[in-house]
Amino acid sequence: MSINISKLGKGLFSVLGVILLIFIITCSGQMFENIPATDIVVIQGIIDGKLHVYTTPGVVFQNFGKVTHYQKRFQFYFSSDKKRGNESDQSIRIRFNDSGHGTLSGEVSCENPTDPELVKALYQKYSTQEQVEQQLIYPTIVNSVYMTGPLMSSVESSAGRRAEVLTDVEDQASNGIYKRTSQEIRVRDAMTGIERTVTQVTITKDTNGIVLRNEQSPLKKFGIHLFNLSISEIAYDKDVEDQIQAQRKAYLEVQTAVAEAKKAEQAALTVAKQGEATAAQAKWAQEAIKAKAVTEAQQQKEVAQLQKEAAESTKQRDILLGEGEAEKKRLIMAADGALAQKLDAYVKVQTAYAQNFCKQPLVPSTQILGSGSGMGNGQVPAFIDLLTAKTLRDLNFDMSASGVKK
Repeated sequence: MSINISKLGKGLFSVLGVILLIFIITCSGQMFENIPATDIVVIQGIIDGKLHVYTTPGVVFQNFGKVTHYQKRFQFYFSSDKKRGNESDQSIRIRFNDSGHGTLSGEVSCENPTDPELVKALYQKYSTQEQVEQQLIYPTIVNSVYMTGPLMSSVESSAGRRAEVLTDVEDQASNGIYKRTSQEIRVRDAMTGIERTVTQVTITKDTNGIVLRNEQSPLKKFGIHLFNLSISEIAYDKDVEDQIQAQRKAYLEVQTAVAEAKKAEQAALTVAKQGEATAAQAKWAQEAIKAKAVTEAQQQKEVAQLQKEAAESTKQRDILLGEGEAEKKRLIMAADGALAQKLDAYVKVQTAYAQNFCKQPLVPSTQILGSGSGMGNGQVPAFIDLLTAKTLRDLNFDMSASGVKK
């Protein structure tokens, strides 16, 4: 039986081609690696073992090397809530300086380093993302929480200093544990009034006020950055919670009493102010009446003064008018001897004589005459002349043409 060498060679090459194709297809996933934009990728060479760090997105030659992905940014949870993080309880136990205990739940944002040398150092210690979270970040936060508790009491952590819990945990996890001094002191319990011993811890600072630390934080050493740490809950033990609630109730009662006292004080002040306002209003009402009366009196005084001045003016005017009239008459009399007045009087007297003589006869119609007695009609004119002369004499009036007195 003869063998066809040519056909055998072709068949062998076909088989080898198929095997090579299968090998390429099978190993293609180890030949190249796609770098996501959200990841940092470390590829360890299969032959030389060198570490190659990639932080920019794209496809790189893997060359069958070992590939490790780290997240550039991620959220780390230490919570009792199974919906936050994994399904296990990752809350952290905390102990305060009054021996009160609780568990702390929260979360924090983290960023892995992108510097190749820091990434290599991180890879050599923690070769997976899970190891970074569980073996590096979690213990560091646990240690920070543990060292933060003694800085305050459990009651303080639930009220006025709660924000310090957050800042102290984040600061110590990021930069290092505080160097501190502690001393035992006796304090009186606010609820029971019983004195007990507590450990008072204070943070040590240098002469410039800068906080001193025991050592650098391991997170800072590997270039891992923490930010936006938040605390969702501090679950205190039952005895601590009871004490906190009792103190909170007492505090609220005190605050209520203070508020009531302030309210009563404010009410008293309001009444006093209202009384002052009423008194002031009454006072100003009286002041207004007084001012009105004063104004009216002032007005009356001014009116009287004006009337007095007017009367004085009238008097002066009348005096001046009288003096003027008298002077006028004097001048007239000096000028013509009061001729007009005298003539007027003379006319009136003569008119009266004429009117009376006309009413009845000057002499009776029957006369009994003795010798040489009685008035005859011839004597009447002489009688009238006599009366006229008397009138002229009384008036001091000269009837001569020259107007010269006789």
